[in-house]
Amino acid sequence: MGFNCGIVGLPNVGKSTLFNALTATAAAQAANYPFCTIEPNVGRVAVPDPRLGVLAEIGKSIKVVPTSLEFVDIAGLVRGASKGEGLGNQFLANIREVDAIIHVLRCFEDPDVTHVEGSIDPLRDADVVETELMLADLDSLERRLTAAQKKARGGDRESIAQVAVMEPLVAALQDGRPARTAIPPGQEEAVRRLQLLTSKPVLYVCNVEEASAATGNAFSAQVEARAKQEGARVVIVSAAIEAEVSQLPEADRTEFLEGLGLHDSGLDRVIRAGYDLLGLLTYFTVGPKETRAWTIVRGTKAPQAAAVIHKDFERGFIACETIGYDDFVACRGEAGAKEAGKMRVEGKDYVVKDGDVLLFRFNV
Repeated sequence: MGFNCGIVGLPNVGKSTLFNALTATAAAQAANYPFCTIEPNVGRVAVPDPRLGVLAEIGKSIKVVPTSLEFVDIAGLVRGASKGEGLGNQFLANIREVDAIIHVLRCFEDPDVTHVEGSIDPLRDADVVETELMLADLDSLERRLTAAQKKARGGDRESIAQVAVMEPLVAALQDGRPARTAIPPGQEEAVRRLQLLTSKPVLYVCNVEEASAATGNAFSAQVEARAKQEGARVVIVSAAIEAEVSQLPEADRTEFLEGLGLHDSGLDRVIRAGYDLLGLLTYFTVGPKETRAWTIVRGTKAPQAAAVIHKDFERGFIACETIGYDDFVACRGEAGAKEAGKMRVEGKDYVVKDGDVLLFRFNV
C-alpha cells in the first residue's frame, strides 16, 4: 500500500533543497532505513519509529524493515498555472496523483535569493498556490457537474448521486474556499475519486533561517495562526540546516542538532507529520528473520490489514494473534505475553490499533 505527499511551493522557497536533504538523509541512513529513488523527483523515505529497534532486540531479529512514505518534488508553481502558465499543466497533473500536500513557504529574508513575487510574505504565497489549485478544481468540476446534471434530469441514478456530491463543492470553490471545506458527510471516498487538488489534506512547512530553526520567527507565526484557523498543520524547518545534517555522519547528527537547540531533525518531523496527516498508523510483525513495520489507514480491520502483507492473507483470513506494543515489551516477547494472558485472538471485525504486534492465521 503506497502513500505519497507532494511537496509544492513557489520557485525559490526552499522546496527542492528540502527534498534533496530528505533524500540525501535517507540515502545516508540506508543501513537502517531503506531508501530508493523511483524517479529523479520521487523519493521513498523511512518513517522514524523508535519502537522498531526495541521490538527487533526482543525478537532477536536479523533484519529491521521500517514503514515508509513517498515524497514527490513537484515543479515550482507560478501565478496562472491553472491556465497553463509556466509548468502549470505538468504541476497540476503530478499533484492530482498525491495523497496529501506539503506546502513549503519561504519564511526567511535573503537578498541573494530572489523571490518570484518580489518580497517575503508567506500568507500571500500560500494564497497564490491555493488560488491556482481552486481555479483548476473549479474548471474541472463545473464541466463534470454540467454533464451530470443533464443525465440527472433524465432520471439517471448514478448522475443524481454525483450531482449531490459535486454541487456543494462547486459552491465552495466559487466562494473562494477549498473543496476540503465542503465534503458532504459520508462522501469522502466519492470526493477522493474526483481527484480534486484542494480536497487533499495540507501540511505547511515554514522554511526559516538557521537562527529561527528551534523557535520560528514572525513569518512562521503568521502561518501558524492561519493553519490553526484552517485546521491544518505546521512544521518549522531550516532547509539550510537540513542540508548540512544530511552530509554529517549518523553519529554526529544528534550533537549538531542539540547545539542548535533541536531535539530531532526537521525532516524527521516532516516525515512524521506527513504520516499523521494521511491518517496512518503502524502495526508490527516480529520474528527471528525480521521485525517489520506495516502502514495502514486508521480504522482498518484485521483482514484488510493482513492484505498489505499479501492478498492471500486477506482472502484466507481466519484470525490474528494480537499483542499490544507495551505488553509485548513488558513481557519481553510473544512467549511472555502468552503466559501473562496479554495475547488475544481477534477476528474479522477487529480494528487494528497503532503499535499492535500481529501474527495472522490464514488458510488459502
